[in-house]
Amino acid sequence: MSDNDQTEFQPKEPDEHEGEHGFTVSDDFIRRLQDLFDSAEAREEIRIACIELSAADVAEVISKIGFDRALELIDILGEDIDAEVFVYLDNDLVTRLFENMPDWDVASIINQMESDDALDLIEDLDEEAQTKILKTLSSKMRAAIEEGLTFPEDSAGRLMQRSLVAVPQFWTVGKTLDYLRVAKNSLPDDFYDIIVVDPMHHVVGEVPAGHILKAQRTERIADLALDNFHPIPAGTDQEEVAHMFRREGLVSAPVVNEDNRLIGVITVDDIVDVIDEEAQEDLLKLAGMSDTHLYKDVLYTTRARFYWLLVNLMTAIAASVVIGLFEGTIQQIVALAILMPIVASMGGNAGTQAMTVAVRGLATKELSKANAHKIIGKEVVVGALNGISFAIIIGLVTWLWFHSAALGLIIGVAMVLNLIVAGFSGAAIPVILDRLGLDPAVSSSVFLTTVTDVIGFFAFLGLAAAFLI
Repeated sequence: MSDNDQTEFQPKEPDEHEGEHGFTVSDDFIRRLQDLFDSAEAREEIRIACIELSAADVAEVISKIGFDRALELIDILGEDIDAEVFVYLDNDLVTRLFENMPDWDVASIINQMESDDALDLIEDLDEEAQTKILKTLSSKMRAAIEEGLTFPEDSAGRLMQRSLVAVPQFWTVGKTLDYLRVAKNSLPDDFYDIIVVDPMHHVVGEVPAGHILKAQRTERIADLALDNFHPIPAGTDQEEVAHMFRREGLVSAPVVNEDNRLIGVITVDDIVDVIDEEAQEDLLKLAGMSDTHLYKDVLYTTRARFYWLLVNLMTAIAASVVIGLFEGTIQQIVALAILMPIVASMGGNAGTQAMTVAVRGLATKELSKANAHKIIGKEVVVGALNGISFAIIIGLVTWLWFHSAALGLIIGVAMVLNLIVAGFSGAAIPVILDRLGLDPAVSSSVFLTTVTDVIGFFAFLGLAAAFLI
């Protein structure tokens, strides 16, 4: 590669697809890098091109260049690859990469990680792969991961990191600062609070690191400890942990076992990942999917989506049965066949809006038994007002289109009825499913679609049969 080429080969070169700050690797860089893979003599150029990238940028490159080339890039970078790269990658992709890498290379990468990140990657591997990799890890990392695997999936115990800063309550600020300087190599890279413990290792308070720096050396740690601290039981669901962090404005929190003894700490960077994961999970569930399957093979993805589509087929048949009841009516007035999808479609969209608000409210604890009736009532009123507005619009359009004021009035009334039902159903169905112990993000859309389709078709065709035939 010439000097001019090296100058142009910039990973952050802005293009039309990026924001003005270029926070992602440019598509042009990815294309140029892929061209280098086609040359057997370009390994060093690839290494030079990627060696200065951040861990997040290398992860983005790996996820975009294709699986085989990703393995080749990891091999090219060798010991220069930052273990944090794998933290930024999709877990499905990491699993595939680890399964195709030598066990010692995988162990070397995992040994460099924080225990919580290492556990997050290993827990997705099958049992045989876990056993092989655990045997090659350092004793400290192996013990931390084996302990973590004993906690429930998606719990605080899986989320926490074991590396933390805890000091006895009788220490002074001076002794604490001296300890931090001496033990700096065994401390976590980043920490926000110093956890205060009693002789039995029970958490008795927390002191923000900034308070330590501002205090006099002679002050006792116990006197600086905050009264309002939040120890989290290891079995707590990660969604509840994220809710606590958001509500209390926490940056870190200690994790305790059944005996209330300190065993780990959760920091806000872990919670950002949890919030992102939970948000993606709920979004996918609304579409009847448990995963994006972006890095799964075709057959796996096909099977995973088949069952949800089968359920939707059943609901579509239910709506078709309602239409079949009015077959004679439709034959006499062809305009009904043209107009009836409008009523059902508007109801489905209005219901989805209400459902999305309700599911989010349940997830963030903003919607509960205490205010459910108010939220549902509000959505009914919103549905009625929008129904009236759109009834006027579609009524006028129908009148001008088919020269029938009666048909315009009927579709307008059907629109109002269906949007009221959509508002009620969209808000009520998630609440009801939640009280029954079912996941509203998964099941709500099926019931909602059935209700709005059936009511929409029945109201429109039923009114037409009663007043026009």
